[in-house]
Amino acid sequence: MTMITTHPSSFGKILSHSSAIGHRIQQIVQFFQSKLKRYRTINQLRALDDRTLKDIGVSPYDLNAIEHHKNYMTRIHFQGLVGTATRQSFNLAAAIALGASIFAGAGANAGASFDCASLPNHAVLQAALDTAVNAEDSGLDLQMWATVVDRDGIVCAVAHSGNDRGAQWPGSRVISAQKANTANAFSLDGLALSTANLFSAVQPGGSLFGLQLSNPVNTDAAYKGPAKNFGRVNDPMVGSVIGGVNVFGGGLGLYDDSGVIGAIGLSGDTSCADHMIAWRVRHELGLDQLVSAGAGGVSGDNMRPDNIVFDISANPTGGTGLSAGGFGHPECINTGDPQMLPAVR
Repeated sequence: MTMITTHPSSFGKILSHSSAIGHRIQQIVQFFQSKLKRYRTINQLRALDDRTLKDIGVSPYDLNAIEHHKNYMTRIHFQGLVGTATRQSFNLAAAIALGASIFAGAGANAGASFDCASLPNHAVLQAALDTAVNAEDSGLDLQMWATVVDRDGIVCAVAHSGNDRGAQWPGSRVISAQKANTANAFSLDGLALSTANLFSAVQPGGSLFGLQLSNPVNTDAAYKGPAKNFGRVNDPMVGSVIGGVNVFGGGLGLYDDSGVIGAIGLSGDTSCADHMIAWRVRHELGLDQLVSAGAGGVSGDNMRPDNIVFDISANPTGGTGLSAGGFGHPECINTGDPQMLPAVR
């Protein structure tokens, strides 16, 4: 691979011929020069806590944008960021991705282009999660993980309700991301499907049998460290596509009045309670505008189109129960009444 070594000022001159993209990358070079003088590698940045990252003006999405593209295009070596003895290695593709994440406007989610701009950030998700957990009393009363993805399945925020990352089931972190991915992947502007709606459909003989095997989890992204940042603003999953298909309660599409813009996944309690809490989080976020968007569902309730459905009866031949409507979900321990959930808007 051809390596190009240049001083940031020379690099800026070269890129000045690339019109708007070049201008953005020049801004990024200046950003790194002014903000990252003390940090020589992406790994050092990732080792920082979320407060320090915030103080120096770096988002987790920025770090992932750099790292995920680092081997795909010609790498550019920047010299002089920390004096003449320091060499910082980035690449053109990473810089373009970072430029989009830093400088994209609020309207970047229009048309076929999606990002996290119109979705809740970590602080907003955290507040909504805490409110929803306190409001819901079904299930086992456990702490929860929550993940938000954009319309491309990219993780925008991860939060947990307990005091630390060990206060809720550790395995539920990735499950929450799977649920968010699933709800996003199988919801449309006109049809909202929750992960709870998929349980019966994917059973042997169901209309969607095998769906749960269709989109494997990106294990490199899902289990990447450092673990100390799990559930923080710089959770390592942020900026990545986790993938996975989960077919029990807890995943819901996120809708503004234009249609689906992403999804949320909740995990940490019974699958029924996961659904109930996810529903309340979505309501707190104001992203349950299914009526305004004209989205229907399979629940039979126009005011709760993607609500969980309890219509499974015993199978006379044994095995998995039978759903009358084909989209039913089993009841759980201490199951709440889904009709008591807030109506969508």
